[in-house]
Amino acid sequence: MFAGWIKGMLDALPSQCLVCHRWPAQPFCEACVSRFAQPQARCQTCALPLPAAVKQCGACVKNPLALDACLTAVSYDYPWADLIIDYKFHQHPGHANAFALLLRSSPWVEPALDAADLVLPIPLSKTRLRTRGFNQALLLARQLAPGKTAPNLLLRIKDTPPQSALNRADRLTSVKDAFALDPLRHGRVKGSRVVLVDDVMTSGASLFAAAGVLRAAGAAHITGVVIARTDFES
Repeated sequence: MFAGWIKGMLDALPSQCLVCHRWPAQPFCEACVSRFAQPQARCQTCALPLPAAVKQCGACVKNPLALDACLTAVSYDYPWADLIIDYKFHQHPGHANAFALLLRSSPWVEPALDAADLVLPIPLSKTRLRTRGFNQALLLARQLAPGKTAPNLLLRIKDTPPQSALNRADRLTSVKDAFALDPLRHGRVKGSRVVLVDDVMTSGASLFAAAGVLRAAGAAHITGVVIARTDFES
């Protein structure tokens, strides 16, 4: 654990840009952020790309979601996809700080965090947490809003297969009843503005399922915040 903490600290120090490898730089230099993280018009509730004049996609209009809003910094594409994979699976927890800065510089993320009463990471199952060693969503949430993050309020009570291994229909069904609230702190959600944090959104299955639990508990407003969103539902 101590070695992992040291590695996380070293990862957070200025060094090469992780995208273009220029020295010296923060993990994502200004030139690469400007080139690869331009704001894009998106559906206000599922974050799929849309024409600039359209606020909500047809699917969300037809079938309203438990989320009131959904915000993302970038598309799940080059170079961000590889960097997120590196963060999650190759023991680079220090990247959380860089991703949090990227998110905070994205439109509407800072106001959503400021307005939130609670910031909740999408939890991992115990099996996945043991394998990975850390919850990437929790590290990100703590970087975004340390004073508002409640790590164990939202619980994962059902182990599910990796979402990347499933098609969209199976993703949506696999997370059914996967989340619950800590019964001793259930009342904290009622009337609260909540930000749900995750790293990547593809089908949105995990975010939607977690938001449904929060809505049933009386959350007043729920915003999903992710680093990256696929440009199509898969």
